[in-house]
Parts: sequence; structure tokens; C-alpha cells
Amino acid sequence: MELNDVIHGHKSIRQYADKQVSQEVLDAILEAGIRASSSGNMQAYSIIVTQDQELKNKLFDAHMEQSMVIDAPILLTFCADFNRMRKWLTLNDAPVHFDNFMSFMIGAIDATLVSQNCALAAENNGLGICYMGSTLANCDQIGELLNLPPNVVPVVGFSLGYPAEDPAPRDRLPDKGLVHYDTYQDYSDTEILEIYQERNENGWNRYMNVPHLKEMVDQLELKNLAQIYTIAKYTKESHHQFSQTVLNYLAKQNFMKNQ
Repeated sequence: MELNDVIHGHKSIRQYADKQVSQEVLDAILEAGIRASSSGNMQAYSIIVTQDQELKNKLFDAHMEQSMVIDAPILLTFCADFNRMRKWLTLNDAPVHFDNFMSFMIGAIDATLVSQNCALAAENNGLGICYMGSTLANCDQIGELLNLPPNVVPVVGFSLGYPAEDPAPRDRLPDKGLVHYDTYQDYSDTEILEIYQERNENGWNRYMNVPHLKEMVDQLELKNLAQIYTIAKYTKESHHQFSQTVLNYLAKQNFMKNQ
């Protein structure tokens, strides 16, 4: 496929065919990830490939009971990882640090870049993927199940397999709402309404056309997409809870040293 077709043809796939991914294809996907840009070429990440069904069953709860965790043949988890480098530093009589929040961010960015390279390579090979925000939100549970040592934190992950569905592409905000030239140009109220006009219509219609989602909207008496996002999907309370989970796990995994 042409790269432009792969990029613009992206869809989140949640239903997978009962078909295994060959080791050859998986290796090509992982190699594409490894060629991603990396801060200082430190490659401060690790990729966990999960194919064992029993382990996927255990990860089901941690990933908020998303069906593709069990149904997809493969889960890929991309971790910020300074465990490997810190051991290398020790063996070479070099100062051992990289145990602070900045180090975590470096590893998290590296891991995210790798994940997107893998995603593009997968889709180029006819596979589907679905990113899971639960990877970071429940990083403590996932880290325990994946046996992650100190200085390793799961950041992003996705299900991987051959699609058994062909959903319509989801809308995106227009370029004018996302791209700034030279400096950030803040938005007027009129511009905000224009930027989100199509999203408001498409998102609302999607909820109204799925019976269980419509039932949720009706029960909560929600009036627009913004209310769906903040009252039903991404509440202040849940984000505070997940934030504390991440901060606690970063401390446990040795990424919050201040001195």
C-alpha cells in the first residue's frame, strides 16, 4: 500500500478474525518499530508481545474489559524502560541515574514513537489495531501482570490481528483547529464553534445510533457531545484517580527521584 493510503485509511479495529499472525509478519512490524526515532538513540523502551491466551484473560480486567484484549491474537504493550540502560551504566562504571520524571517522559515519548511505527507497519500488512488508553490508566495492574521490574512503566498498547469488521473512518477536527504557524494562535468563541461543528454532529449521531450508548445518554439526560465527554466518558473524578495511579506507580518504579 502507499503510505498515504495507510495513514488516511486508519480505523480502530475491535473485532478480529480467527487467524494467527505469522512470525515473519510480526517480526517485520516490530522491526519497523525499532527503527523509530529515539532520544539520544538510547532506545529507552521495551515492547511486550502477549500471545498467551491465559495471560490475555488476566489482562482483560486491567484493560477495562475490552473484548479485543481476549479476541485479538496479539497484544503489544510499549513501555518506558530505563532498567536495561541503568544496568549497562553499572557494568561500565558510569553514573547511574535516569530515575526521575524527565527520564520517564523520555522513555514514554520513545515508546509512543515506536508504537506508531508498529501500527503503520501492521496496517500496511493488512492487519488492524486498536490503541487502549487503559495501558497507562491501569499501568500498575498491567505492570504487575507483565512482571515489569523497576524503571519500566507501560505507556501505550494496542490489540493486533486481522480485521473481522470494516468500520467507517472516524472524523477528525479540521486542520485550522489543530495547526498553528510560528506561534500559538488562541481561538475566539466563534472559531471554537466552527472547529467543533462537524464533531458535535457526527459524535452525537454516533451515540444516538447505538442503542446502549443512547440509553446511557438518556439516563444521564445529556444534551450535547461535550457533556458526553465530561459527564459520561472522561469524568474529573476518573482522571484524578488515574492520575494518582500513574504517579504512585512512577514512584514505585523508581521514576520520581528529586535528587
